[in-house]
Parts: sequence; structure tokens; C-alpha cells
Amino acid sequence: MEAVSRSAITLDLVARMAGVSRATASRVFSGSTAVSEEARLAVERAAADLGYVPNRAARSLAAGRSESVGVVIPEAGSRLFLDPVFPRLLRGIGAELSANGLQMVLFAPQSPDDVHRLESYLAGGHVDAVLLLTLHESDTLPARLQARGIPTVFGGRPHGSPGSSFVDVDNHAGGRTAAEHLIAQGRRRIAHIGGPPGSRAASERLQGFREAMWNAALRSDLVEQGDYERDSGEMAMARLLSAAHGIDAVFAASDAMAAGAMWAVQVLGRRVPDDVAVIGFDDSPIAAGTQPPMSSVRQPIEEMGREMARLVLSGSTTRGQSPQQMILSPELALRASTVGSN
Repeated sequence: MEAVSRSAITLDLVARMAGVSRATASRVFSGSTAVSEEARLAVERAAADLGYVPNRAARSLAAGRSESVGVVIPEAGSRLFLDPVFPRLLRGIGAELSANGLQMVLFAPQSPDDVHRLESYLAGGHVDAVLLLTLHESDTLPARLQARGIPTVFGGRPHGSPGSSFVDVDNHAGGRTAAEHLIAQGRRRIAHIGGPPGSRAASERLQGFREAMWNAALRSDLVEQGDYERDSGEMAMARLLSAAHGIDAVFAASDAMAAGAMWAVQVLGRRVPDDVAVIGFDDSPIAAGTQPPMSSVRQPIEEMGREMARLVLSGSTTRGQSPQQMILSPELALRASTVGSN
């Protein structure tokens, strides 16, 4: 065998040494079955003898695949890095993609210009599919991605896209279950701190809360809105306490807001749960870190991320195939903030 430098070891050289065409050698490295066993063995022996390493990037490009999946979170940087849900969701997505040889690429557009640039980038074939997290009624990126034929899976039920693939948590059931738990504890003047306008998840949690209150013939209008952050929960709770007397429980649409609400209650000298029971949503590390530890509606966050990745891997997002829509069930994680002594 003639000596060659490593940089000179090309697919053409491997093909010549194996006694096959370049196209045949290429099919061997792409995993094609349209190659005889004799030719495959000859190419593999030649590659091993020469020390040839296939260029994976070149193979992906030739196949029209990037072997990566874009994860888009169109949220302000502060929420992206501080919200306890996103790390768990990304962990589930990344684990499933990695186990199947795909790379996760994270995008966090911060402005309309960022969104336009991202759309062009994604349309350029730099990723094979997109997982889109956090949806608002005003978002236009989902429709533009689908119009360009980019396979997309949504985290949460998208607005006005009944034919889309998505994975969501049953937020309505979660809100109803939280309120029913408080009612079962003997609470009768129950307030709710909802998420921001335009959030479908927040709207569904509110509707679930109201359904439980209506079924129990209880007042359902003690409602204030926040933005899922702790400070907004504290301020919302302060408004509720100043506007209505006798509130004995509160259900907040996020653990962070519930922690803020608990603080507002305690600052006024009221005891949790003796005077006011508090329950949140997400069952994030925040819930276990309050004093007393806080009950919460547990979302299967990591499983949601894994299921989103599985939809991409299953090919259910390609044109011509029926979309898949999965709703995961939440459950209660009960702690001292609601089940202590009255």
C-alpha cells in the first residue's frame, strides 16, 4: 500500500483501493442497503487500512439532513433562565434527541427582528425540525414555519392550528383539581392568581378553577392576574387581600406566583395554612423550598420534553402524515401549605 498523508485520504482513494466506484463507497457509508455484501466488506477493509473517517457533516448535507433539531423559546432572557420549567423541559428533549444521535440547538429570539432572522435561518435547512415552546396569541412564527413546510412540534396546544402536532398538559384538569383539593379542605373563599393574558395554559387553568367553584356553588370571581413571576404573585395577593375579606385559600397558576402570594399573606401576620391555604402549579423546586413547603399541581415536564422529541423522531410531523396530539395528565403534590391544621 502506498504511503499517503491522513489529509489526502479521500473517499475516492478508499473506492480505488476497494475496487469499487465512488458511488458504491458512498452508499456504504450512508448505510444504504443497495450494496452487495462483498462490496461493503471491501470498502470497510479499505477504510480501516487507510484510516479513513467518513465526513458526517458532508453525508448529512448530501442527504438533505442536518441531524439537528431546533428548540425555539420566544421569551425574554430573564424568564428563559429563571423559570424552573424550561431547564426540566430541555433536559427531557435533549436526552431523547441525544439517545437517537440528534443534536439539540437552542434559539431564544428576543425581538421581532430576531424572529425574522430566525425564520430565514430555519428555512435554510440548518435544522431538520423545530420544537416550539411557549405560545402566545400574538405569535406569528408558528404559522410562518408551517407555511414554509418546516416540521414543527408545539409544546402546548397552539392557537388556531388544529392540524398541528403538539404535546400538552391538561391544564384545565390541573386547575380544577387544585380548586377541588382546597374545597375538600373546607376552604370556601378561594382566590386565584392567573397567568398573563394571551397564555392559553393560564386561561385553561382559570377555567378549571372556575368549574370546580361553580360545581361547589362557591364564588369564582376573586381573581387577579400575574406574569408567572414571584413579584407579580405577591402584588396580586396584596390586591386580593385588600379588596376582599375572609379569603381562606389561594390557587396560583405557577409556583413562583404562589411563593409570592404566600409571602404577602405571611407579611400581614396570617398563618399558612391555618388562615390561608396556598397551592401552586408546576411542582418545581420552588414548592419544596417555601416555609411551609407548598402544595402544587405536578406537571410531567421532562416527560413532556421527551414526548415532543419522540414525535419528531417518529416522523409524524412530515407532510402527508396525520399530526399527533398528546395530552399528559397532571397530579397533586400535597404539602403542608394546604394540608396542615385548620
